[in-house]
Amino acid sequence: MRALILAPFDPLVLDHLRARIDIAYESWTDTKTLQDPDALGARLAAEEIAVLIVEADFVFEEVFAAAPALRLVGVCRNALNQVDIESATAHGVAVTHAPGRNTNAVAEMTLGLMLSLARRIPQANALVAGAGWRDPAIGYRIFRGREIAGSTVGVVGFGQIGREVARKCIALGATVLACDPLVPERQVAELGASPASLDDLAASTDFVTLHVPDLDETRRMVDAAFLARMKPGAFLINTGAGGAVDPDAVVDALAAGRLAGAALDVFDGQPLPLGSRLIGAPNVILTPHIGGATDETISRHSQMMADEIERLLDGQPLQHVVNPAYADARAR
Repeated sequence: MRALILAPFDPLVLDHLRARIDIAYESWTDTKTLQDPDALGARLAAEEIAVLIVEADFVFEEVFAAAPALRLVGVCRNALNQVDIESATAHGVAVTHAPGRNTNAVAEMTLGLMLSLARRIPQANALVAGAGWRDPAIGYRIFRGREIAGSTVGVVGFGQIGREVARKCIALGATVLACDPLVPERQVAELGASPASLDDLAASTDFVTLHVPDLDETRRMVDAAFLARMKPGAFLINTGAGGAVDPDAVVDALAAGRLAGAALDVFDGQPLPLGSRLIGAPNVILTPHIGGATDETISRHSQMMADEIERLLDGQPLQHVVNPAYADARAR
């Protein structure tokens, strides 16, 4: 059996797998290339690839139609929007993923952005690095910030990442409000947070942090009206879906001084266009979608994928399969 791994992978896990299966390893972060679906399908067929592991590549219907030997597609993410699940099922191919692989990484990134905004760390660094620190007391005059402890944090989206952000903020002494219509209020309360409507959360919190999926229902949920409801002097953080935030409304709110600061790790269209008004806006931190970019995230998804491959080899049920009906198609 042969596997093609197009995702970054932990070397130790890769060596362990190679003892059991023939592997071609071509991480997209090394090749800086995403596969053309037609070319990928042809390669899978020619090399009789049975296992395909991806992180950024797309696996469409033409790939499944062209690769009769394919038995498993593993996605090193929680989201599955890059794979045609219906086509995979029809062709008898199992699809598995890596839920929770970057939960802690994104939660820590969120907290880092909150602290950077609250304490104006980027601006302070720029002052010293730019040789502008000549007055010993200037930091106490222009960089006086606020603490997370005693603040109220609003978490919008209470999935795995939102819950981990809430845990970390509570541990630092913050009060947490959470808004997620799909999560029962008792689950919010069990974690130590308080359920709130989106309007109440906006009006009552010092920090609003977004952890919603990229859906039609969440698109532009943070618009001019939402920002106008936020407390004066509050901060906005988005490490969830880029489309959830109206960038022009954020720039306007920052320029008007209604919003104290914003930190965005995701954008509606990436990389961020050079003409974006966010570039150069006051009191904004912009990072290139690095919330999950840690060595530990790669180690987690590598182990999860390796475990699934070994289950396949051993004839055992897959733990994170998302289309169990694939077995019916394969049996026909």
